[in-house]
Amino acid sequence: MATTALPLEKTTHATHEMSFVRKYIFSTDHKIIGIQFLLMSFVFLLFGGLMAMMMRWQLGFPDQPLPAGQLLPETMAPGGFLLPEFYNSLVTMHGTIMVFFAIMPLLVGVFGNFLIPLKIGAPDMAFPRLNMASFWIALTAGILIMAGFFVEGGAAGAGWTSYAPLSASPEWTGVVGGQQLWLVSLAVVGLASILGATNYITTVVNLRAPGMTWFRLPLSIWALFVTAILVLLAIPILSGAAIMLFFDQTIGTHFFDPTDGGQPLMWQHLFWYFGHPEVYILILPAMGFVSDIIANASRKPVFGYHSMVYALISIAFLGWIVWGHHMFMSGMNPTLGMAFMMSTMIIAVPSAIKVFNWMGTMWRGNIMFHVPMLHSVAFVSMFVIGGLSGVFMASPPVDIYFHDTYFIVAHLHYVLFGGSLFAIFGAVTFWYPKMFGKLMNPLLGKIHFWLTFVFYNLTFFPMHNLGVGGHMRRIYDPSQYEFLQPLAPLNTFITVSALLLFAAQIPFAVNFIMSWFNGEEAGENPWNDNGLEWIVPSPAPHGNFAEVPIVYRGPYEFSSPLVEEDFLPQTRKLDSDTEPAAASAAE
Repeated sequence: MATTALPLEKTTHATHEMSFVRKYIFSTDHKIIGIQFLLMSFVFLLFGGLMAMMMRWQLGFPDQPLPAGQLLPETMAPGGFLLPEFYNSLVTMHGTIMVFFAIMPLLVGVFGNFLIPLKIGAPDMAFPRLNMASFWIALTAGILIMAGFFVEGGAAGAGWTSYAPLSASPEWTGVVGGQQLWLVSLAVVGLASILGATNYITTVVNLRAPGMTWFRLPLSIWALFVTAILVLLAIPILSGAAIMLFFDQTIGTHFFDPTDGGQPLMWQHLFWYFGHPEVYILILPAMGFVSDIIANASRKPVFGYHSMVYALISIAFLGWIVWGHHMFMSGMNPTLGMAFMMSTMIIAVPSAIKVFNWMGTMWRGNIMFHVPMLHSVAFVSMFVIGGLSGVFMASPPVDIYFHDTYFIVAHLHYVLFGGSLFAIFGAVTFWYPKMFGKLMNPLLGKIHFWLTFVFYNLTFFPMHNLGVGGHMRRIYDPSQYEFLQPLAPLNTFITVSALLLFAAQIPFAVNFIMSWFNGEEAGENPWNDNGLEWIVPSPAPHGNFAEVPIVYRGPYEFSSPLVEEDFLPQTRKLDSDTEPAAASAAE
């Protein structure tokens, strides 16, 4: 039974005058907060990308100085070469920033904030001030982690997973200061995530419009709701582990120091017990956005809507019992390893169901290959490749060979770049009109897509070959190892492709900024979609809806025989529709 949204008088305050600072800086409007997360995440995405380019230069051209290396004199050896310690910091900070300050806020912070109230018919989040606090706390965490580059000893350099006992030693050069800021930053951004997740769950449960039953929610909202539950359960585990490791470094505790009775493997268990649900925190929202976009572009209802919902819930549940496949190299009991192998293979089933349902949605559809659809199809393709490579790591005998090689790097990036970022680009393009009232340029969008798709695959697919050839990850200078010399040309090819991939993001940046100021006016519903967000003006006003919307049907009524148009909005009442209370009781 759907609950009633806030009273009407609380939704009709779009004309309320506020100062620029109050409206756009310290805003409690969920839409402005979503855009704040968007801009913050893009800045960190740029920082993380620049770090990746420096790493790739070192791996592809280890005998050549970094271009413009003189701009970073304290991190360079004579001649402009990267110092090994700084390379370790780049690896650590690239992984951390991309996961916690780029992809996660883009998927959860941006679209969770922007879409949830609009898509469920609510005027705002349940706790607007808490929502504002979550953004500023996240930004504070980002500033803290970047400050590591400016403290004595440099930024954190123990790897983005910061395995103990290396990370537990305050005497290790490169850990003091920067590593502690890294840990504080993770705890602070964890607080922001917990506040946001609490807000999302409360909003979806309590503020749905009349008639918006659970099985009338768009799959994007189902995905964000399930993700919020994962965040609420998983993030405290990482925060607690970070605090324990911080105490090891600062006040002399020995949680993870084996020389004084600590358990370094406990850090791995805590990190990956958080870490594998985190994988689904980074992929479930993407699945939801892609589901919405594919249905819209195919002009068909989502194939197997209920099975898609149950698959989302199954993935979230099974994600808690597979963390051990990250630890096959730790000397795990073979019987326990077998259990983790089986659970890892089982979790592929609901993922395969979703892929099958996306294909079923597109099958014989009247497909429009607009830019969001191109990114969505790429997401499905890359997710399948990443999932297939993951099957190898599910088997302990195979994983023991592949685990510390570039095969893992390829798999990770096919899931998190090929998966999440393609979905993010598609979602930004799709909901850009509702954010800014303008359409992004489709020609620049297609140029960006094809360049990204081509150079992405040229960058990361050859890494599978590196891994099979035994090329180690976490390596600073492959030219020092004679057995890696045959792989040097492939490493150079990957680096050139990565540089071109980075450059391929320029059309997107240009498109994003130019469209903001000079883009074509979008109108209310440029995609002819059925969701509640498309019945309000673009950009959506403060308070969202002039009156509380009433929902009569699900979100994917495309090509309905009941109307002449090929879409049927959730709020359009037909003669055959019953009132929401009766419809809710029926469900």
